[in-house]
Amino acid sequence: MPALFVTGTGTDIGKTYVSCALIRALKTRGAVVDAFKPVVSGFDPKDAAGSDPARLAAALGDPGGVFRIAPRRYLAPLSPNIAARLEGETLVLDDMVIDAMARAAEVRDGLLLVEGAGGVMSPLTDGETNLDMIATVGAPVLLVAGSYLGTISHVLTALVALRAANARVAAVVMSQSLDAPDLNQTAQALIPFLQGAPLFLAPRGESWDAGALADHLLTDLRAP
Repeated sequence: MPALFVTGTGTDIGKTYVSCALIRALKTRGAVVDAFKPVVSGFDPKDAAGSDPARLAAALGDPGGVFRIAPRRYLAPLSPNIAARLEGETLVLDDMVIDAMARAAEVRDGLLLVEGAGGVMSPLTDGETNLDMIATVGAPVLLVAGSYLGTISHVLTALVALRAANARVAAVVMSQSLDAPDLNQTAQALIPFLQGAPLFLAPRGESWDAGALADHLLTDLRAP
């Protein structure tokens, strides 16, 4: 089980929150786990401690690992390709894929969480999206969604795109949104449309225990 690609139905819906909780749960179970963000935008080096890579590093128990986890960091809070261009760089999908696969090989018998930037169809380069990277890497997917009004449509649209690219969806996580309809009620409405993909709920708050999700993934990703 070398890699799991963590993507979302959009931006700022809880990917890093879910990834950090999953890392803590996996470590509690004795699993070897690491994290990798191929690219991050909106990264302020003056406030690196408040960034998503820093949160992942803290969950791993490696507070100095921010730059190892996120080798491509750009200041502007825009899509990565635009943020990179503003700093005179051009992102190349093959470079990010090679880096992710090399990092996965380092983890060996453990699990590398590869966290994308934005949603499934968010641009990574000038002509490619997270979906293109998911398809190229070939890793199973953990799809993270919010619980806001309209999330069911966004989840189902993301699943259509992922399945059309032959990506295997290991699980869907609904991360509770602020001022949203009831989390459980929304989940129950979504389940009949998931075609068997398991759904896990992530209530707000750092106390959320991702143990059930970790147990599922440890079994699912080791299955032949």
